[in-house]
Amino acid sequence: MAKQAIETLIADGRIHPARIEEIVDRIKGNFDSYLRKQGEAAVLELGIRDLNPELYFYLGKLKFRSSFGQNVLEHSRDVAWIAAFLAREVGANVNVCKRAGLLHDVGKAIDRETEGTHTSLSVELTRKFGESAAVQDAIASHHMDTAFTSIEAVLIQAADSISAARPGARREILETYIKRLEKLEEVSKSFAGVTKAYALQAGREVRVIVNANELDDNRTFLICKDIARKIQDEMEYPGQIKVSVIREVRAIEYAK
Repeated sequence: MAKQAIETLIADGRIHPARIEEIVDRIKGNFDSYLRKQGEAAVLELGIRDLNPELYFYLGKLKFRSSFGQNVLEHSRDVAWIAAFLAREVGANVNVCKRAGLLHDVGKAIDRETEGTHTSLSVELTRKFGESAAVQDAIASHHMDTAFTSIEAVLIQAADSISAARPGARREILETYIKRLEKLEEVSKSFAGVTKAYALQAGREVRVIVNANELDDNRTFLICKDIARKIQDEMEYPGQIKVSVIREVRAIEYAK
């Protein structure tokens, strides 16, 4: 959303706070449509037919999810192609392998919002949107949580392992880095009066926005010191982290 907002603002040329908010709100409103297009593009690339269009949205969300540094939508496409190639070699059902390969991690689109493992959520979503029992079973066993029920299920597990294990596919360091940024924001938001916190400059700065109605200027300076102290006590990080606390007051009235 930030990338699209910046591109739109640069093209428009009018860059000021009110215009920024207007553009961001517009892009937020259209973002679901953008996600659906990303999911649909993956389905068309694989030549999969009759997939419930509701699944496009969840597939599109995978573009913004990574696992050990590997983009989940790219990984899902990899698994679909690899499983399809393997299926052709052994005479298995290519269509089932493509569908199960693409959808095997679709539960990761909602696993941070809903209880359950990504595997069980993937099975639940595919059942909800009309995928066959063969596809559901292949997804259910791709981490060997359940017994294999078909050759297609074995191929999905093999394709998943091949995609994840190829050299350079995954990086543990990125996951650690993202968790550090999330922890930095979490620590900053733990204080009363804080409304938002953003980690910037690769975690070298955290920008905190406080509620102007709850905190006065003096308390704003104090909370800045408290946040810095808590980060220092609870986190490990290279160098130093700059803490910026912002208290903004806006007065809006309309002349009629």
